[in-house]
Formats: sequence, structure tokens, C-alpha cells
Amino acid sequence: MKKIKMIGLDCDGTLLNDNKELTDYSREVLHRAIEQGVVIVIATGRPLTGIPKQVLAVEGVRYALTSNGARIVDMQENQVISQCTMPAKIARKLLRIFSAYDTYKEVFIDGQGYVGCEDLERVEAYVDTESMARYVRECRKPVDNIEELLRDDGIRVDKVHVMFRNQEERMQAFDEANRVEGVTTTCAISNNIEVNMLGVNKGEGLLRLGKLLGIERDEIMACGDGMNDFEMLKAVGLGVAMENAMEEVKQAADYVTDTNENNGVAKAIEKFALA
Repeated sequence: MKKIKMIGLDCDGTLLNDNKELTDYSREVLHRAIEQGVVIVIATGRPLTGIPKQVLAVEGVRYALTSNGARIVDMQENQVISQCTMPAKIARKLLRIFSAYDTYKEVFIDGQGYVGCEDLERVEAYVDTESMARYVRECRKPVDNIEELLRDDGIRVDKVHVMFRNQEERMQAFDEANRVEGVTTTCAISNNIEVNMLGVNKGEGLLRLGKLLGIERDEIMACGDGMNDFEMLKAVGLGVAMENAMEEVKQAADYVTDTNENNGVAKAIEKFALA
């Protein structure tokens, strides 16, 4: 195996523990990797404004692959390196599909998440933990009506995200969304759907960033737990799944590390990337 020069890290269920926190142990291991020249990339389904401050505070974390790869940002230079966004017309069509079900709906635009005021008020009904509800409330911008926000056809959307309370409705909506031309669907948790433009995924984004930085596929490692990490773990030279990952994700990985509660990312970095 070649020396690891870049590591893509999912946030929720991976780098962060269940309280959405970066542990001291994980922070120390990230520092050690960065000091040895490893490029740490935050590879998340979150919008840019949703990346935790404690992660951004890690000196040397420069690049973020957000909204599943729809937007890749050099945070040091405050510059968008690349983007593949969705026309407002397609986003409106998706929202009409999801509005037929009992859902929490949001759209990510220019790195910011927007949600309808009514949905935000009842977000607790769609998430499993208070830490997840707190994260949403802290970084989303409430609007009166999302579709009204998208009335301008010139607007481009990073990602459409929706959460369900009923699994049967979720699967029906998945089928409908999959029939919309030009998009790709995935999920990060058991009750959500994430929609990007066709061809957008964390794996493609990580390889694209690697190419720009002169880093080969075999020199890239990635860690994840959800289906929106599946393509990333398959694409890179060393795919690492969390012990708490979905079973399909574990099957796609080259290695399964400990859980996010037990610093699985830090342990994998120590095992494969540190001298």
C-alpha cells in the first residue's frame, strides 16, 4: 500500500461521537497526521455552514467536500474549488414529491441550509437525538416557504434533503425521486433521503480534489458510515467503515474500524497513516 497522503472524513457517525463532538483523542490524532503532511478533508453531507466549529478549529484542516461533493471548498482561501449544483426547477419538482408525505424538508444553497419555519419547529419529530435537533437549529436558516425561495430559475441548489417518520412513505418517495431525470439519491441515516445532481458523490469529489493536489487514488484513505459514504469508500485506495456503519457500507470497505463512540477514525488513522 502506498503512503497515505489524503484522508476524507465523514462527520456524523464517523469523526464525531453521538453527541456531535470531536473528542480530544481524535483531535490529537488529526494534529499528528497534519504535522506529518497528510491532507485532512471533511467529506460530509452537511452544508459548509453545518461543519462544527470544533472541527474547523483544528489547525491545518483546509478542505471541505460538502453536500456529498456538490461543493468543494478551500476554507483557508475562502474559495469554491468546484461545484455541481442543481437547477431550481428540479429542486422544486423534488420538493413537490416530498411534500406529499409526512416530511421535514430542506435545501442547501451556496453552502447554507434553508428550512421552512413550520418544519424547523417540529424537527424533533424526525430526529433520534437532541444533539441532532440542536445541530439543525443552530445552523439552518428558517424561511416562510422553501418553494418560494426557489422561484428564481437562476438559483442553483447544492442538495435537497428530507427526513421521514414513516419508512413505507420513505421508500415510496425514494422511488419517485429516482425517476426524476438528472439526479442521484442516497441516504446518510435510516430515515432520510439526499438528492444531488447525477454524478455527484463523495468518492468522485475526493478523487477530483486529489487530482488537483497531485495525490493519486492509492494515496487516499476515507472513513464513513452511511450510504452517502459508500461510493467514497469504493473509490479511494483505502476505504474504512465504522463498526456502527450500515452493513452495505461495511461490505464496500477494505477495513472496519471501531465505532464513532470509541474513536474509530483516530484508531484507523494511527493504524494506516501515521509513521
